[in-house]
Amino acid sequence: MFDLRPIPVPDLSGRRVFVTGAGRGIGAALVRVLVDRGARVVAGVHDQVETLPAGAEVVPLDVTDNGSVQAAVARLRETLGGLDVLVNNAGLISTIGPLTELSADELRPAFEVNAIGLHRVTMACLPLLEESRGLILNAGTGAATKAMEGWTAYCTSKAAARMLTLMQDLELSPRGVHARFVGIPPTDTAMQAEIREAGLNPISKIPQTDLVRTEVPASVLAWLAAAENRTREEVLLDVRDELFKGMMQAA
Repeated sequence: MFDLRPIPVPDLSGRRVFVTGAGRGIGAALVRVLVDRGARVVAGVHDQVETLPAGAEVVPLDVTDNGSVQAAVARLRETLGGLDVLVNNAGLISTIGPLTELSADELRPAFEVNAIGLHRVTMACLPLLEESRGLILNAGTGAATKAMEGWTAYCTSKAAARMLTLMQDLELSPRGVHARFVGIPPTDTAMQAEIREAGLNPISKIPQTDLVRTEVPASVLAWLAAAENRTREEVLLDVRDELFKGMMQAA
C-alpha cells in the first residue's frame, strides 16, 4: 500500500536534539538515525521497550507531568548545553471506541499527551530554542484532518496538535523559532497493533506487512533536523509529500 523508503539523512554533527516518546517505535528509530548521523541526542522515554544507542542520553519523561518535564529539560541543559531541535513525538491513541460510548473523562488521556503534553514540553524547552533559533518538529497524522470511526480521542487531540503547530510557528517565528507538523502514514508500531485489535475502521484492516517501516518517518524527521532545512517555509508537511518521495526514488 505504501511504497516508501528511508531518505538520505545529511551529516548532523553537533546538532542538539530532544526526542520525546523515544522508548519505542518511530521515536526509537529516530534516535538511532540521529546518533548515527552525528547528532547529540537526549531521548525522553516513558516506557523503554527498544534498545537505544549508547550515544544517546536517556532520561525518564512523562509529558503529562510538569515535574517530569522540568527534570528532563534540566538534564538536557546539563548534557547538551543547549537545544537546536525539539521533536514532540510522544503520542497516545487511547481511548478507541464509538463516540457514543466515550465519556468525557476518556477523552482526557489523548489530549493530555497529544496536545497539552506537546505544549508543556515545548514551553519548557522554549528558552533553549530561542537561544539557538531552533526548530520544533511535531509528529503528525492524517487523522488530524480526517475523521476516522472509533478515533474520536485521537483525531480531535491530533487536530489540536496541528493547530498548536500553526500557532507555534505564527507566534514564535518572529522570535527565531520555527515549527513543523509532519504527517506520518500508518507505520508498523505498537499503536498500530492497538488499532488492528480494535478493528473499527479501514486503517485497522491494513495488513502489518503493508505498514510503513519506522525508519521511513524517522529519516524524514532527521532530514528536517538538519541546520540547512530549519527555515523551510512549509509548516504542514507529510512523509508522502513529493519532496520526500523524490528523495526516496533517488536513493
